[in-house]
Amino acid sequence: MVRKGEQTRDRLVATAEALILRHGYAGMSLDELLRATGLTKGAFFHHFASKAELARAVLERYAEADLALFQSWSAQADRLSDDPLERVLIFLRLFEDHLDALDEPPAGCVFASFTYERAQFDPAVHVTIRERLAAWQAVYEAKLAALIAQRPPVVPVAAGELAEMIVTLIEGAFVTGNIRGDARLLQRQSRQFRTYLELLFRVGR
Repeated sequence: MVRKGEQTRDRLVATAEALILRHGYAGMSLDELLRATGLTKGAFFHHFASKAELARAVLERYAEADLALFQSWSAQADRLSDDPLERVLIFLRLFEDHLDALDEPPAGCVFASFTYERAQFDPAVHVTIRERLAAWQAVYEAKLAALIAQRPPVVPVAAGELAEMIVTLIEGAFVTGNIRGDARLLQRQSRQFRTYLELLFRVGR
């Protein structure tokens, strides 16, 4: 019974995430969610006291899954190379390969969706988004800091600013790619960032 309850809760959260990315938080009604899951209002309120509580669960689920992916790619890159530049480049390629392997391109980013509708949420949600983005950025920053320490760039750069650059690029590519209907924009921009790093750390060597 406990496992069945967990499955029901997971189904509600996963379906809500898909609907929020498609229609926005304000545009997702509980009736639509229940139709999509085939559940009753009683089942919903057994797991969540409100739509706002469901939104918090969606945010946490998305953040944990996203960070786990990036941490796994980081660890895999470390296993595949001892060279700090190659580790960063492999890390980025693993991200691109993941996107290429998806049956459909990502519908968007929960962080971005919630930020666009910030008036719908209490301040604690925005604090959570900042913290989760910072954790995601920290994975990049650690790798870039190790690279800079061992292989000085041709022009001065800070690991934190480079990490901000790729995170901003990814978030922006989600938005622009969806507006254009361009399923490959994010991969192309990640490749451009790889090229920039190769020029920054390899020119003249």
